Amino acid sequence: MIKSFLMIGQSNMAGRGFIHEVPPIYNERIQMLRNGRWQMMTEPINYDRPVSGISLAGSFSDAWCSKNQEDTIGLIPCAEGGSTLDEWAVDGVLFRHAVTESKFAMESSELTGILWHQGESDSVNGNYKVYYNKLLLIIEAFRKELNAPDIPIIIGGLGDFLGKEGFGKSCTEYEFINEELQKFAFEQDNCYFVTASGLTSNPDGIHIDAISQRKFGLRYFEAFSNKQHVLEPLVNEDELLNLSNARTHTKNEKIYIKSMEFALGKIAYEEFVSQFIQTNND
Repeated sequence: MIKSFLMIGQSNMAGRGFIHEVPPIYNERIQMLRNGRWQMMTEPINYDRPVSGISLAGSFSDAWCSKNQEDTIGLIPCAEGGSTLDEWAVDGVLFRHAVTESKFAMESSELTGILWHQGESDSVNGNYKVYYNKLLLIIEAFRKELNAPDIPIIIGGLGDFLGKEGFGKSCTEYEFINEELQKFAFEQDNCYFVTASGLTSNPDGIHIDAISQRKFGLRYFEAFSNKQHVLEPLVNEDELLNLSNARTHTKNEKIYIKSMEFALGKIAYEEFVSQFIQTNND
Protein backbone atom coordinates (compact mmCIF):
# COMPACT_ATOMS: atom_id res chain seq x y z
CA MET A 1 0.00 0.00 0.00
CA ILE A 2 1.25 3.47 -0.90
CA LYS A 3 1.66 5.85 2.05
CA SER A 4 0.49 9.21 0.74
CA PHE A 5 1.17 12.79 1.85
CA LEU A 6 -0.87 15.86 0.96
CA MET A 7 1.15 18.94 -0.05
CA ILE A 8 -0.69 22.21 0.65
CA GLY A 9 0.19 25.87 1.06
CA GLN A 10 1.73 28.41 -1.27
CA SER A 11 4.77 28.65 -3.55
CA ASN A 12 7.45 27.50 -1.11
CA MET A 13 5.51 24.24 -0.73
CA ALA A 14 4.96 23.99 -4.48
CA GLY A 15 8.68 24.69 -4.92
CA ARG A 16 10.54 27.41 -6.79
CA GLY A 17 14.11 26.13 -6.37
CA PHE A 18 16.07 26.16 -9.63
CA ILE A 19 16.17 22.58 -10.91
CA HIS A 20 19.70 22.82 -12.33
CA GLU A 21 21.18 23.73 -8.93
CA VAL A 22 20.83 20.32 -7.25
CA PRO A 23 21.24 16.68 -8.36
CA PRO A 24 17.89 15.18 -9.38
CA ILE A 25 16.10 12.59 -7.27
CA TYR A 26 14.87 9.48 -9.07
CA ASN A 27 13.43 6.78 -6.87
CA GLU A 28 10.84 4.26 -8.09
CA ARG A 29 9.40 4.08 -4.57
CA ILE A 30 8.47 7.77 -4.70
CA GLN A 31 5.25 8.31 -6.64
CA MET A 32 3.28 11.45 -7.39
CA LEU A 33 -0.38 11.82 -8.30
CA ARG A 34 -0.78 13.21 -11.78
CA ASN A 35 -3.81 12.91 -14.06
CA GLY A 36 -5.38 10.51 -11.62
CA ARG A 37 -2.49 8.05 -11.72
CA TRP A 38 0.54 7.32 -9.57
CA GLN A 39 3.70 8.08 -11.56
CA MET A 40 7.36 7.92 -10.60
CA MET A 41 8.30 11.26 -9.11
CA THR A 42 10.05 13.80 -11.25
CA GLU A 43 10.60 17.43 -10.35
CA PRO A 44 8.80 19.77 -10.42
CA ILE A 45 6.26 17.75 -8.44
CA ASN A 46 3.74 20.53 -7.81
CA TYR A 47 3.31 22.09 -11.25
CA ASP A 48 1.15 25.04 -10.26
CA ARG A 49 3.12 27.44 -12.48
CA PRO A 50 5.58 27.16 -15.41
CA VAL A 51 8.24 28.43 -12.94
CA SER A 52 7.64 25.56 -10.51
CA GLY A 53 10.85 23.82 -9.43
CA ILE A 54 12.51 22.05 -6.52
CA SER A 55 10.33 21.69 -3.43
CA LEU A 56 10.92 20.18 -0.01
CA ALA A 57 8.86 17.11 -0.92
CA GLY A 58 11.62 15.44 -2.96
CA SER A 59 14.14 15.13 -0.14
CA PHE A 60 11.35 14.48 2.38
CA SER A 61 10.28 11.48 0.32
CA ASP A 62 13.83 10.28 -0.30
CA ALA A 63 14.53 10.33 3.45
CA TRP A 64 11.24 8.51 4.05
CA CYS A 65 12.28 5.76 1.61
CA SER A 66 15.65 5.35 3.34
CA LYS A 67 13.89 4.58 6.62
CA ASN A 68 10.95 2.62 5.18
CA GLN A 69 12.56 0.09 2.88
CA GLU A 70 9.44 -1.95 2.14
CA ASP A 71 6.91 0.77 1.36
CA THR A 72 6.16 3.26 -1.38
CA ILE A 73 5.41 6.93 -0.73
CA GLY A 74 2.91 8.94 -2.75
CA LEU A 75 2.77 12.73 -3.05
CA ILE A 76 -0.50 14.61 -3.58
CA PRO A 77 0.54 18.06 -4.89
CA CYS A 78 -2.08 20.74 -4.19
CA ALA A 79 -0.07 23.83 -3.22
CA GLU A 80 -0.88 27.10 -4.99
CA GLY A 81 1.68 29.86 -5.43
CA GLY A 82 0.81 33.24 -3.93
CA SER A 83 -2.25 31.94 -2.09
CA THR A 84 -3.36 33.65 1.10
CA LEU A 85 -4.82 31.89 4.11
CA ASP A 86 -8.24 33.23 3.14
CA GLU A 87 -7.94 31.46 -0.22
CA TRP A 88 -7.55 28.18 1.71
CA ALA A 89 -10.78 28.80 3.58
CA VAL A 90 -13.15 25.86 4.01
CA ASP A 91 -15.38 25.37 0.93
CA GLY A 92 -13.08 27.56 -1.16
CA VAL A 93 -11.63 26.30 -4.43
CA LEU A 94 -8.20 25.38 -3.06
CA PHE A 95 -9.61 23.55 -0.06
CA ARG A 96 -12.13 21.61 -2.13
CA HIS A 97 -9.52 20.70 -4.73
CA ALA A 98 -7.14 19.36 -2.07
CA VAL A 99 -9.92 17.31 -0.46
CA THR A 100 -11.00 15.89 -3.81
CA GLU A 101 -7.46 14.94 -4.79
CA SER A 102 -6.81 13.41 -1.38
CA LYS A 103 -9.97 11.31 -1.47
CA PHE A 104 -9.09 10.12 -4.94
CA ALA A 105 -5.59 9.20 -3.78
CA MET A 106 -7.04 7.40 -0.75
CA GLU A 107 -8.72 4.90 -3.07
CA SER A 108 -5.27 3.40 -3.67
CA SER A 109 -3.19 4.72 -0.77
CA GLU A 110 -3.18 5.34 2.95
CA LEU A 111 -3.17 9.04 3.76
CA THR A 112 -0.28 9.30 6.22
CA GLY A 113 0.51 12.98 6.70
CA ILE A 114 -0.12 16.56 5.62
CA LEU A 115 2.74 18.91 4.71
CA TRP A 116 1.85 22.61 5.14
CA HIS A 117 3.84 25.70 4.24
CA GLN A 118 2.11 29.05 3.89
CA GLY A 119 2.38 32.55 5.31
CA GLU A 120 4.42 34.83 3.08
CA SER A 121 1.26 36.29 1.51
CA ASP A 122 -0.14 36.99 4.99
CA SER A 123 2.98 38.70 6.36
CA VAL A 124 1.44 42.17 5.93
CA ASN A 125 -1.37 44.38 7.20
CA GLY A 126 -1.62 42.76 10.63
CA ASN A 127 -2.92 39.48 9.20
CA TYR A 128 -0.95 37.58 11.85
CA LYS A 129 -3.52 38.70 14.46
CA VAL A 130 -6.17 36.38 12.98
CA TYR A 131 -3.88 33.78 11.43
CA TYR A 132 -4.08 31.18 14.22
CA ASN A 133 -7.87 30.95 14.31
CA LYS A 134 -8.19 30.84 10.53
CA LEU A 135 -5.58 28.10 10.27
CA LEU A 136 -7.33 26.13 13.02
CA LEU A 137 -10.59 26.11 11.05
CA ILE A 138 -8.78 24.92 7.94
CA ILE A 139 -6.83 22.13 9.62
CA GLU A 140 -9.86 20.91 11.58
CA ALA A 141 -11.90 20.85 8.38
CA PHE A 142 -9.24 18.87 6.48
CA ARG A 143 -9.12 16.28 9.25
CA LYS A 144 -12.91 16.02 9.32
CA GLU A 145 -13.37 15.83 5.54
CA LEU A 146 -10.64 13.23 5.15
CA ASN A 147 -11.80 11.25 8.19
CA ALA A 148 -8.30 11.58 9.61
CA PRO A 149 -8.66 13.19 13.06
CA ASP A 150 -5.18 12.24 14.23
CA ILE A 151 -3.19 12.65 11.02
CA PRO A 152 0.18 14.38 11.59
CA ILE A 153 0.48 17.94 10.26
CA ILE A 154 4.01 19.19 9.57
CA ILE A 155 4.17 23.00 9.54
CA GLY A 156 7.20 24.82 8.18
CA GLY A 157 8.32 28.24 9.33
CA LEU A 158 9.05 31.18 7.06
CA GLY A 159 12.62 31.97 6.00
CA ASP A 160 14.55 34.59 7.91
CA PHE A 161 15.68 36.07 4.58
CA LEU A 162 12.22 37.66 4.19
CA GLY A 163 11.60 41.36 4.63
CA LYS A 164 14.98 42.36 3.23
CA GLU A 165 15.10 42.46 -0.57
CA GLY A 166 13.32 41.65 -3.83
CA PHE A 167 9.76 40.38 -3.64
CA GLY A 168 10.40 39.30 -0.07
CA LYS A 169 10.78 42.90 1.03
CA SER A 170 7.01 43.22 1.38
CA CYS A 171 6.87 40.42 4.00
CA THR A 172 7.42 42.86 6.84
CA GLU A 173 5.53 40.80 9.44
CA TYR A 174 6.93 37.34 8.72
CA GLU A 175 8.35 37.04 12.23
CA PHE A 176 4.86 37.46 13.70
CA ILE A 177 3.49 34.80 11.32
CA ASN A 178 6.30 32.49 12.44
CA GLU A 179 5.25 33.02 16.04
CA GLU A 180 1.68 32.06 15.17
CA LEU A 181 2.78 28.99 13.20
CA GLN A 182 4.98 27.79 16.03
CA LYS A 183 2.32 28.49 18.65
CA PHE A 184 -0.21 26.57 16.57
CA ALA A 185 2.06 23.53 16.23
CA PHE A 186 2.89 23.60 19.94
CA GLU A 187 -0.74 23.76 21.03
CA GLN A 188 -2.53 21.50 18.55
CA ASP A 189 -2.41 17.71 18.72
CA ASN A 190 -0.21 15.90 16.21
CA CYS A 191 1.16 19.13 14.75
CA TYR A 192 4.91 19.67 14.48
CA PHE A 193 6.81 22.85 13.66
CA VAL A 194 9.91 22.89 11.44
CA THR A 195 12.27 25.85 11.51
CA ALA A 196 13.46 27.54 8.33
CA SER A 197 16.43 29.02 10.17
CA GLY A 198 19.55 29.30 8.04
CA LEU A 199 17.81 28.57 4.76
CA THR A 200 18.64 30.80 1.80
CA SER A 201 16.57 32.20 -1.04
CA ASN A 202 16.58 32.66 -4.78
CA PRO A 203 17.63 36.15 -5.95
CA ASP A 204 13.97 37.19 -5.66
CA GLY A 205 14.29 37.25 -1.87
CA ILE A 206 11.07 35.31 -1.26
CA HIS A 207 11.47 31.76 -2.60
CA ILE A 208 13.60 29.13 -0.87
CA ASP A 209 16.44 28.07 -3.17
CA ALA A 210 17.02 24.50 -4.32
CA ILE A 211 19.69 23.38 -1.85
CA SER A 212 17.73 24.87 1.06
CA GLN A 213 14.56 23.11 -0.13
CA ARG A 214 16.50 19.83 0.05
CA LYS A 215 17.53 20.66 3.63
CA PHE A 216 14.01 21.78 4.52
CA GLY A 217 12.64 18.44 3.34
CA LEU A 218 15.03 16.61 5.64
CA ARG A 219 13.80 18.71 8.55
CA TYR A 220 10.19 17.98 7.65
CA PHE A 221 10.96 14.26 7.65
CA GLU A 222 12.78 14.52 10.97
CA ALA A 223 9.69 16.11 12.49
CA PHE A 224 7.37 13.53 10.97
CA SER A 225 9.56 10.55 11.80
CA ASN A 226 10.16 11.47 15.44
CA LYS A 227 6.85 13.27 16.01
CA GLN A 228 8.80 16.19 17.43
CA HIS A 229 9.30 19.84 16.59
CA VAL A 230 12.52 20.69 14.72
CA LEU A 231 13.62 24.02 16.16
CA GLU A 232 17.24 24.02 14.94
CA PRO A 233 18.88 23.02 11.64
CA LEU A 234 19.94 19.36 11.57
CA VAL A 235 23.66 18.96 12.20
CA ASN A 236 24.04 16.33 9.45
CA GLU A 237 22.03 17.88 6.61
CA ASP A 238 24.96 17.99 4.17
CA GLU A 239 25.94 14.42 5.00
CA LEU A 240 22.40 13.15 4.44
CA LEU A 241 22.15 14.94 1.09
CA ASN A 242 25.50 13.51 -0.03
CA LEU A 243 24.30 10.00 0.83
CA SER A 244 21.14 10.56 -1.18
CA ASN A 245 23.08 11.87 -4.18
CA ALA A 246 25.41 8.85 -4.07
CA ARG A 247 22.58 6.30 -4.14
CA THR A 248 22.83 3.72 -6.97
CA HIS A 249 19.79 3.71 -9.23
CA THR A 250 17.75 0.57 -9.80
CA LYS A 251 17.27 -0.92 -13.26
CA ASN A 252 13.78 0.58 -13.54
CA GLU A 253 15.06 4.00 -12.55
CA LYS A 254 17.88 3.84 -15.12
CA ILE A 255 15.40 2.95 -17.86
CA TYR A 256 13.09 5.76 -16.74
CA ILE A 257 15.92 8.29 -16.85
CA LYS A 258 17.03 7.19 -20.33
CA SER A 259 13.43 7.27 -21.56
CA MET A 260 13.14 10.87 -20.37
CA GLU A 261 16.43 11.83 -22.00
CA PHE A 262 15.26 10.36 -25.31
CA ALA A 263 11.81 11.98 -25.10
CA LEU A 264 13.44 15.37 -24.40
CA GLY A 265 15.79 15.01 -27.37
CA LYS A 266 18.92 14.74 -25.24
CA ILE A 267 19.98 11.41 -26.76
CA ALA A 268 19.36 9.83 -30.17
CA TYR A 269 17.10 6.82 -30.66
CA GLU A 270 20.04 4.52 -31.40
CA GLU A 271 21.80 5.54 -28.19
CA PHE A 272 18.57 5.05 -26.22
CA VAL A 273 18.06 1.53 -27.60
CA SER A 274 21.71 0.64 -26.94
CA GLN A 275 21.57 1.87 -23.36
CA PHE A 276 18.16 0.24 -22.82
CA ILE A 277 19.54 -3.14 -23.89
CA GLN A 278 22.69 -2.66 -21.79
CA THR A 279 20.64 -1.74 -18.70
CA ASN A 280 18.39 -4.78 -19.15
CA ASN A 281 21.42 -7.04 -19.43
CA ASP A 282 23.19 -5.67 -16.35
